[in-house]
Amino acid sequence: MENPKRAMRVMKCLAWMYSSLCVMAVADSLAQCSEGDYYFEYTECDSTGSRWRVAIPQRPGECTGLPDPVQGTDCTFSCEAGEFLEMSAQECTQCAAGSYSLGSGIRFEEWDDIPPGFSSVATYLDNTPHGQEGPSCNGSSWIAQGSYVESNRDECSVSLVYAVHLKKQGSVSFDYQYVDNNIFFEFFIQNDQCQEMEKTSDQKWMKLTSNGQWSKHTVSLKSGTNVLYWRTTGVTVGAKVVKPVLLKNIQIEGVAYMSECLPCKPGTFSKAPGSSSCELCPRNTYSGRGASSCTPCNTSTHYALEGSTMCKARPACSKKDYFQIHSVCDEEGKTQIIYKWIEPKICLEDASDAVTLPPSGKREPCPPCNPGFYNNNTATCLPCPQGTYSDGLKECQPCPAGTEPALGYEYKWWNILPANIKSSCFNVANTKCDGMNGWEVAGDHIRSGAGGSDNDYLILNLKVPGFRLPTSISGTSGSEFGRITFVFETICSANCELYFMMDTDRRSTSVVESWEGSKEKQSYTHIMTKNASVSYTWAFQRTNQAKDVRQYINDMVKMYSITVTNALDGVASSCRACAIESQQPGSACVPCPAGYYIDEETNQCLECPPNTFLSGHHVYGRDACQPCGPGSRSNKEHSLCFSDCSFTYLELNQTLQFDFSPLGFTGSIMNGPSFTSKGTKYYHLFNISLCGLEGHRPAVCSDNVTDLSDKDPHSAESNSVEAFICQSTVIPSDGRGFRVALTSQSTGLADSFLGATIEKSLNGVAARPELFPTAPSRVPDINFYYRSPQTTSSCENGRNTVVTLRCNPEKSAKGEISVPRECPAGTCDGCTFHFLWESSSACPRCTEADYHQIEGACKGGVQDTVYVWTEPRLCTGGVALPVKKSMPCEMIDFWLKVGAGVGAFCAVLLISLTCYVWNKNKKLEFKYSKLVMSANKECELPAADSCAIMEGEGEEVEDEVVYSKPSLLRKLKAIATKGNEQSSEAVQLKSSQAERWVWG
Repeated sequence: MENPKRAMRVMKCLAWMYSSLCVMAVADSLAQCSEGDYYFEYTECDSTGSRWRVAIPQRPGECTGLPDPVQGTDCTFSCEAGEFLEMSAQECTQCAAGSYSLGSGIRFEEWDDIPPGFSSVATYLDNTPHGQEGPSCNGSSWIAQGSYVESNRDECSVSLVYAVHLKKQGSVSFDYQYVDNNIFFEFFIQNDQCQEMEKTSDQKWMKLTSNGQWSKHTVSLKSGTNVLYWRTTGVTVGAKVVKPVLLKNIQIEGVAYMSECLPCKPGTFSKAPGSSSCELCPRNTYSGRGASSCTPCNTSTHYALEGSTMCKARPACSKKDYFQIHSVCDEEGKTQIIYKWIEPKICLEDASDAVTLPPSGKREPCPPCNPGFYNNNTATCLPCPQGTYSDGLKECQPCPAGTEPALGYEYKWWNILPANIKSSCFNVANTKCDGMNGWEVAGDHIRSGAGGSDNDYLILNLKVPGFRLPTSISGTSGSEFGRITFVFETICSANCELYFMMDTDRRSTSVVESWEGSKEKQSYTHIMTKNASVSYTWAFQRTNQAKDVRQYINDMVKMYSITVTNALDGVASSCRACAIESQQPGSACVPCPAGYYIDEETNQCLECPPNTFLSGHHVYGRDACQPCGPGSRSNKEHSLCFSDCSFTYLELNQTLQFDFSPLGFTGSIMNGPSFTSKGTKYYHLFNISLCGLEGHRPAVCSDNVTDLSDKDPHSAESNSVEAFICQSTVIPSDGRGFRVALTSQSTGLADSFLGATIEKSLNGVAARPELFPTAPSRVPDINFYYRSPQTTSSCENGRNTVVTLRCNPEKSAKGEISVPRECPAGTCDGCTFHFLWESSSACPRCTEADYHQIEGACKGGVQDTVYVWTEPRLCTGGVALPVKKSMPCEMIDFWLKVGAGVGAFCAVLLISLTCYVWNKNKKLEFKYSKLVMSANKECELPAADSCAIMEGEGEEVEDEVVYSKPSLLRKLKAIATKGNEQSSEAVQLKSSQAERWVWG
């Protein structure tokens, strides 16, 4: 065995020597490596935090003589911004002009293509019904759009992934635009073990932004490997297509070093060495990649927008290159229509087919001042002083005694923009319209401006510092602090869209309502239920498709009027009655206590009658106290009506009392599943608080996309809705990679309680019992009616809800809630919702009429009486069944026996007498009949033996008298044969005595 092993070792040594000789021979034939043939890199850091610099050949095997490895810099070493690490000397060197460096960071700001290192991973929400295969997501990805990257527009879950290895702690920051709550947008980080880093929900789930607004998000990174995920998931429950998420300027800090500076991208430049960023080329200049300066264009024939990469030929001017405005009122109070070129002007007026600016219009009188302002014979409108009012046509006048100014804004004349309204233009991809007016005044309306591109966002913003209720109602406890109403119309030939948004206390902007396409002139009102500073924004976009050519310049939105009530810094267009301390002249206005109205005659505060409520903030006159609906009563403040979970109904002279307390707490129903057009599964979750807590609405629906850390749903930062009935869209967690189910699109369906009744309609809200199965019991259904006054584009009168309570003894006390089978979403028209709540608690309270007694037999001297419910039992609670009663029964049994004995004796005696009398009667009847028969025979008197029964005859009927009543014929014969008009009957009696004749 040793010889083969030794031979093997000898063979290996010979092979090694041969290969070494070959390598030496090849090396002798290769040229020496120069500096261009290799580059330097650092090895991985060891446990001591040190590393080596090694040379890596550009093309392995083409040269020899690479520099030997040397000790490298410390692993945490990095250069300052504007510098890079020169690897030959291992020293920081300034970047040359035309390039930039972040020092220890990297920035991604060019998105002509997805940069190297990034990947787009798409997965479908695998929850299709019955295991069906959903649509493929192979074509879904993040799309580079030049200066930004946008997410997919379908229902696939797509992640933009980037992995980076940090030698020290750092951070990642990026700008994003997220305007559509039909998309779930999350940013999270995983380590190299695919374990998600612990982050709070504020860092993971992105907050919504305004249309056209970019927000910046920054998250700290730990040293080591960090895998960054930007993930979006679309949920197209409605008919609208989701609007994608936009990302740009992704910057990562904490990389160990930058071995070279990055060249400035085309359209930018850096003119000084050591730059940490590049600047945009000014207008009418351009640059290529790595430029240290911008090249000017020939402005007589060409133009270039800011940040351009080339000059473009100027086109001939057309009608799309100018717009009209109304000039500011001059000293004479005149205005006129003026036409202006869209800035920056890029067209040529002297071209052969160019159009010229139309002449200005006639000078016309300026529109009057808006209500609450006056002009004082000048061209400028000024707000009325405090305590005065004006309709805009007259001078400001003080409010009469017993009244106070009704503060607010009422903008209906548009000669100039009011001081608290600003206009701007924004484009997500360029700066073409920066500095332009997004909206232009036009006399009786304000309209969207020209903008720079068809996909610009034309923005109008109104800021309200807060709300202040009038003095007389400042003590009320109503939920309305003010309202905004605007009248508008849209004229569009493309897919234009108008957004109405609101930002409360500068937290986050949310879209209140939106309108697509052309809309007729209409009014929209939004009620403020919170006293806070608010910024209202209208954003108009002609189309969401970016195009270089203007096609839809005539598409516009016209805003005719904007009205805000109870504005903190508002002006007064009128005065409203207020309560006064006394009838003395000059008495000041005083606030009325909650639940009080102002008497029309005395202007004193009087309390509303019981079970009435004050409608909104209208407190003047007795009519302000409106009666509560049936089955409801008002709270102490008379601010609302509520149900105390009890109900009384009179039917057939019987009073039915109901107690719905077991149903008073929040009940829920999740119906579905439903599926979108692409198969995404979702549910509708409804939370119902039938009675509330004396008018408070404890049913809460939250959007957990920004609330996954179980925040307090009542906190100011929570995106939740509180109402009697609210709705959320729930997307289950199965098959989508989310750890919990997602809820979104929370909406309040019932803000006020109208009443409870068995009637089929109440205050214009109709129940539809035909949508549900027929009630099997004779107990009537009780309908609870609710209303939500917030209007939408599809529900101009707000939303209504009807909850029908049905007695069903087979259900539990909590019962079961269902929706119509024909309308699985709970509504058939989108505005009125119907629910059926079957429960044993919906049955009336039990009374004495609902049970009966059963008496048992007397056993052992005791008789039991028990009580049982009348079946079917259609009641609950109320009176309880009486307990079983037991009574002694000895005396009652003795007399029963005595009575039975006496009765039996009397019956026997009566029967015996009857038989005896009957027997005697028969004998007499027999004797009498014989006597009659003998008397009817033809015989002559006085023959003794011819007409009598002699002694000794018929002994068998001794003492028997038989009477036989003669027939009418025999009587007539007897009469005819008798003489002297005499008739007689002979009765022969036979006895033991001597014979006798008896004549009668």
